[in-house]
Amino acid sequence: MEYPEVRPVKICVIDDIKSVVDMIARKPQWQEYGIEVAGTALDGEEGLQKIRELKPDIVLTDIRMPRMDGLEMTRAILEFAPHCKIIILSAYSEFSYAQQAIRLGAMDFVKKPFSLEEIVNVVLKAKELCLEDRREQENLKAMQARIKESLPILRQEYLTLLMQHRETEPGAKARWEYLGIPLAQENFTVFIVEIDQFAEKYCRQPVQEIELIRFSLQNILEETILAWTQGILFREATNRYVGIINGDDPHMAEQITEACCANVSRYSRCTVSIGMGLGVSAIHELADSYAQALGALAYHFYTGGNAVYNYASIVHKQRAASHYSVAAEQEFLFALRSGNREKSQLVLVRIFDELLQLDPLPAPQYVENIGYELSFKICRVMLELFPYEKVQPLEQEVNRLKNRPHPSLQEIRSLLEGLCAEGCRWIEEERSIESTRIIRQAKAYICANLHTSLTLEQVAKQISLSQGYFSNLFKKVAGISFQQFVMHEKMEKAKTMLIEGLQVQEIAMELGYEHRRYFSEVFKKHTGMTPSEFKISYLGRADFSQLTNPRG
Repeated sequence: MEYPEVRPVKICVIDDIKSVVDMIARKPQWQEYGIEVAGTALDGEEGLQKIRELKPDIVLTDIRMPRMDGLEMTRAILEFAPHCKIIILSAYSEFSYAQQAIRLGAMDFVKKPFSLEEIVNVVLKAKELCLEDRREQENLKAMQARIKESLPILRQEYLTLLMQHRETEPGAKARWEYLGIPLAQENFTVFIVEIDQFAEKYCRQPVQEIELIRFSLQNILEETILAWTQGILFREATNRYVGIINGDDPHMAEQITEACCANVSRYSRCTVSIGMGLGVSAIHELADSYAQALGALAYHFYTGGNAVYNYASIVHKQRAASHYSVAAEQEFLFALRSGNREKSQLVLVRIFDELLQLDPLPAPQYVENIGYELSFKICRVMLELFPYEKVQPLEQEVNRLKNRPHPSLQEIRSLLEGLCAEGCRWIEEERSIESTRIIRQAKAYICANLHTSLTLEQVAKQISLSQGYFSNLFKKVAGISFQQFVMHEKMEKAKTMLIEGLQVQEIAMELGYEHRRYFSEVFKKHTGMTPSEFKISYLGRADFSQLTNPRG
């Protein structure tokens, strides 16, 4: 039988009888079993020395030997080579010694006298145990290598967990040491770095380009931190890093984060927002500093980014009472309903200016909620005036921004301004269509009643509008005043009647003029000719036309 193991199993044979040693060492064909006799000895001291030098896998030793017996040697071997397989050779009378050797850690024993077959069998049994130990050791080494390779990932997973959950102090320290985190175990500050407008800027970039950007940013941040103190930085999300630094000086921590922000802006095409928590003294308190950093980071809502937000500057300021004005909201919605874009935009500006004048600024979530509430109220006002199919895209626009993480104040305001402008445009268009319909109705009435005096009051009453509103609306839609239109229509009708051969007196009566002379004066003022001159002028052209065109 051949064994494919590269490294043979080594044995040492120790007995004070040379013939026994020679028989065990030379007679069996050990090489065929993948076994190598590394050395022999005739007493315990010499045997122990060789075992230390040769480091065999298996030792066959007599129980009784001069200078050092098998029990003492077994105890000594297992102290420096606990995986060594020791086989005791003992006479029947020494059986109690053999049992004692087993209790010390020997693998097995063979009673004298023994056959070579017994020796071979017990050695092969020991060999299998040796090979099993080797496999376990190889597996352990491979596992340790994998753990070493994955230490950065394990550290990141553990640190991420520490940011979210408080752990007991002993447990936190034990895992910290096991993972070899390169920071002192006390006095920390946590800060969170977020890439500004990441989704908008890079959503269409190739994955390789995004990874290059993230890698370069991490390098800039790590180099900046290490220029000041010990720290560790790890990715928490696609657009976010978490930094942990040692030190109990809050001023220095703020300087480090300011330097990180400035260096990213200087050495890359990106900008970042950084939220910084308060300092904590122990590992298990890191979650507190992280939560504070997260709360501070939310304030980039007001600036749009490229700044550091320190929790210390927020927490110690007393919150002002809400300055959100319900009256201003009602004023805004009234202006919106009336389609007054300029007024509604001015009220919007006033609402937000009042909020931004507070010190400290309101919690970003509070202002964000006001923005969304106003947005949905705009949609509800539009639903009062227009069908849902028309308003639905506005609702979708609100929901798109609402579902995005961390929109800025400017984005909220732009959304509101856009909704307001669109709503007012719809109302204006609707009003324009209705106004055109009303004026068209008024014109038809005027044209059908040219024989009457046609006063502004009469026509306004006919279409159920006040005189003032009707007068302004008529001029806005028709482009001329009511009186100008009536005069124009009467004079055009007069021209037609003159051409048709009616007498001036008849025309004057037909158009509501009591006196022929007054009608003639009005006609001349409007056309530059008297009725008679107009008739002669027109018929003259007609006669000329007939002479030059016999078919006419």
